[in-house]
This record gives sequence, structure tokens and C-alpha cells, in this order.
Amino acid sequence: MQLQQIRYFLAVVDHQGINAAAAALRVAQPTVSQAMRELERELGVELFHRLGRGMTLTSAGHALAGPARRIVRDVVAAEGTLVDASGHLRGRLDIATIPSLAATPVAGMVSRFRRAHPKVMVRIGSVESAEAGPALIEQGDYEIVVSYLPLPGDDTLLRVRRLGIQDYCVVFPPGTDIPAEDPLPLEAMPDVPLVVVRRGNVHATEIERAVVAATGVLRRPAAVVENPEARLPFVLAGVGGTFLPRAVAETALRQGLVVRDTDPPIRWAYGLVYDEAALSTVARTFVDLVCSPAGDAEEGPRGG
Repeated sequence: MQLQQIRYFLAVVDHQGINAAAAALRVAQPTVSQAMRELERELGVELFHRLGRGMTLTSAGHALAGPARRIVRDVVAAEGTLVDASGHLRGRLDIATIPSLAATPVAGMVSRFRRAHPKVMVRIGSVESAEAGPALIEQGDYEIVVSYLPLPGDDTLLRVRRLGIQDYCVVFPPGTDIPAEDPLPLEAMPDVPLVVVRRGNVHATEIERAVVAATGVLRRPAAVVENPEARLPFVLAGVGGTFLPRAVAETALRQGLVVRDTDPPIRWAYGLVYDEAALSTVARTFVDLVCSPAGDAEEGPRGG
């Protein structure tokens, strides 16, 4: 197995197909196809399900993806001791984030890091829930996960550093008749159906419980979406109300939607999750940059 094959394999994974991977790599499509066939032949397994022009990972492909990313990170770390002739840090950083944390605070974190280290390429992936984050780190798919806290369970010693609090607001379509109070008591919420995230999303479930506890009513949803980011377009279309992170809700306010804080407030802590012993120099630099040196961040192993 050659390093070039590994890089081609990861390009196909990230771009979900040979053609897109070849374009990103700036090589001919047959070059990538041949490299994948040779890699599968060497390993004796199929790495992809080939579906028309698209490709999805088989179980063997999933098993290879994490170690492959670790190999690439290790190679980058060994090249030029990560600093170029002008003294700039070089390399690659793989971060996964809960989607509702992507705009705020992750975009700001990455912007700050890239200003300090412009030669580092940052790959941002998505993790559906706090429960799924540790596995992505343990499998090697990502070095750092930006997650809501606390993490569920206590079956790992991953490092957790608390960074801040994300507040949620309740958002309704334009013209919704609601009390003028801000924050809005949950028991005073108007009888407007909600756009909700499918069951299984822990925070969506907790919000539902808070509303039921305050109003005594289990509301039938107007729509159930898979992707939390789909809530705002549905509210804009007048389908129903929803709960959104404050940064997203402020965008909704500029679009004419009705936005209120809630009483009691709905909020969650968030922070970084990572394996202290496995961090690359690039990842450690990122952690040091975004975490408060004055000790504002709460640090400790999960479960410890």
C-alpha cells in the first residue's frame, strides 16, 4: 500500500466519487480509478459500493478511513518538522462539529487559527450528536470534535475542554401573534405547531420535554426534519415555529421572523473533545489557540 493510494482513497471518500476526487487532485480520472482497483486488489476487499457515478464506503472502507487519515497526518507531521522556510506551521487539521455549532463558534475558531497559521489546511466534518463524537476520534477520522457538553456516558478518557455556552431562542413565522414578553415564558407559547428534528437528537428531545413540562401539552409537530439546519427554511416558509441557536436566530430576526428568548432559558455548554496523547502538533496548536490560557475552560478526562 502506497501513500499516494491512501491519498487517492481519502479523496474519493471526501468527494464521494472518482470524477470529483480526480478534479480535486488535478489528475486524470483513470489514474484514480486504477489506484483504487490496485488498492482493493492488494487488500483483498472491496472498499466502495459503486452506485452509478457515486461511491459509498463498504464496511471495509469505513474501517480503513480512520487509519488512513492518521497515516496522512503522521506523514505531514514528519515533513519539514511542520515548519516551512519562513517559519509557518504546515499540515492538515481534521475537525468534526455539531452542525448547530458550525457558524458560531467553529467558524470563528478556524478563522482565528488560519490567520495565525495560513499554511495549515483545515477539513471540517459533521457529527450528528455528542454521543457520536468520541467514536470519530477513537477511529481516527478526526483529531478534534466540537461538541455539546457534557458527553453522555463515562466509557472513555478523552480530554474535554469547555469553551462556552450556546443559548437557544424560539422562532416563529412573520406575523405570528405572540405575547410581547422577551424572554417569553414557555407556558405562554402560542398554539403554533413546531418544526422539530427527528427523535434521537438528544437536545431536540430535551427541548420538547421542557415545552411539555411548561405547557402540559405534547404538540403534534408541523414537520420532522433529519437535518437541524433545515429548520430555518421551514419556518421562513411559514410551516411552523422552532428553536434555534442564538446566532442563527439573529439571522432569522433580520429576515423578518419573530424571535424570543425563553424563560426558563434553554442553553447548553460546548467545548473541544480530543485524545490528548494522539494530538498532532497542528491539532495541539489549535487547542492552545482557542482555549483560554487563564483557565476559563474546564479541562478534564471524560468521566474523571
